[in-house]
This record gives sequence, structure tokens and C-alpha cells, in this order.
Amino acid sequence: MKILFIGDIVGKPGRKMVKKYLPLLKASEKIDYVIANYENSAHGFGITEKVYNELKNAGIDIFTGGNHTFDKKKDAIKLLEEGKILRPLNYFEAPGKWYYEDDNIIVISAMGIFSMPYGRNPFIELNEFVSNKNKFIFIDFHAEATAEKRALFMMLKGKVGAIIGTHTHIGTDDLEINEGTCYLTDIGLSGCKDNVIGMEEKAPIAHMLTGLKHNFDVKDKCSKIFQALLLETKETKTIKASKLKAFEDGELKITQEVLW
Repeated sequence: MKILFIGDIVGKPGRKMVKKYLPLLKASEKIDYVIANYENSAHGFGITEKVYNELKNAGIDIFTGGNHTFDKKKDAIKLLEEGKILRPLNYFEAPGKWYYEDDNIIVISAMGIFSMPYGRNPFIELNEFVSNKNKFIFIDFHAEATAEKRALFMMLKGKVGAIIGTHTHIGTDDLEINEGTCYLTDIGLSGCKDNVIGMEEKAPIAHMLTGLKHNFDVKDKCSKIFQALLLETKETKTIKASKLKAFEDGELKITQEVLW
């Protein structure tokens, strides 16, 4: 089985990159599932029904969320009625599901604890949930703290197929497969790369200088990046993982590859 995962899709530039490169990957690779994180896809904050349909039509099968899942609350609540768009497990009382399951795969959306909305402890919940599951389990762990991501990996290695980090928007180079579990601290964003984590730089700089909140924005025109992870699996394990990148209209290249 082949799984493609696209991390934080940030605004219109991110959606453009997905629409350009995802069809190329689907044509060249026999991909069984395309998973993507949607929480920044509508101008950086949440998702709308229009954006969801745009990304679904581009070829994404299953959608994972994060701390911005409910920013567009009305749209999000309606969309979460569909089983293939997820919200994080951490929320105590919230619409929708935090995992998708079929005959071959379980896809989980979870957040960390540090600097995230208060909720259920993902370590306790996931440790119990994944036990005795005989399917490939993919976890999008949307967390600020790198130590939390690494701790979840050390706790669940050998028990799940992949734990891939999102949220920081900065891609890391620590791709590995251990006991059949693929791990990457953060896959990185797809969208603008010449600003502050996909956002126009004026507001973040002003916030750092003054401590006051400013409205973040996503530029339509910017230097863009596409980032994704291609997994090859055997039963419940990952046997090969390839980190993919493309800049602007450039060639899609493998920047890291590991085998198990």
C-alpha cells in the first residue's frame, strides 16, 4: 500500500501547489490514500466548504485537523459530518470524529498538550486506542513541542505505522523508520516560504516588537514550496519513506529516503 501525506496547506498558495503537484504524483505513483492537514487551508485559518471541495477535487482522500479546525465554525461543523474529514481527538465535546477507519487503514488526528487547546491527554488516549489493532495506523500529531512528538514516537514505535508531525510549518530532516514505525518531527508547510510560517511577515514582526495582536495574512503572490511524504507499507508497518519537495514550478525531488 502507498500513502501520501501533505502537511499544513497554508492558504491559496498552498492549495495552488497541491493542485499542481498532487496530480503528478498520482500519475507516477500508485497511491492508495492521500491524507492532508487542512487546518490552515482557508487563508491560513480553518477550512470552508468551498476550500474543502477544492482540495477534495484535487485528489485528497482524508483530511486531518489541528488547533484551527473550528476557526470557521459553521463550515467546520457541517463538514465534520463527513467521515473523511477529522478533528483532533483532544476536544472533550465536539462535533465529528477524530479517526477514520476502513478495512486497510486507521488515520488519526491528534494535537499535543503544550500551547494547544485544553482537552483530553493524547498520550493516554492513543496508548489505549492503538493496542491490538491489526491495521496500518497513521497519526498526524499536530504539536508545538518537538519533545512531545518524539515522546509519542518512543511510546508507540512498533505499535503504529507512522507518526508524522505537523503545526510548526518548518520541515525537519529527522525522517526514520524504527520497528516499522515511520517518524518525522514536522513535515513542513505547503504554501509561501519567503515570510513567517506561510504568513505575510508584517503582522508577526509587529507582534514580536510590541506584544500586541495583529491580523495575520497570507499573500497571494510569494515564493512557494510543496512538501509531502510518500510511504510504502507492508501490513501494519512502513517499509519505505520518501520526503518530497518542490519549489515554485520546479521539479519534484526526493530530499530524504529511508528503508526498513
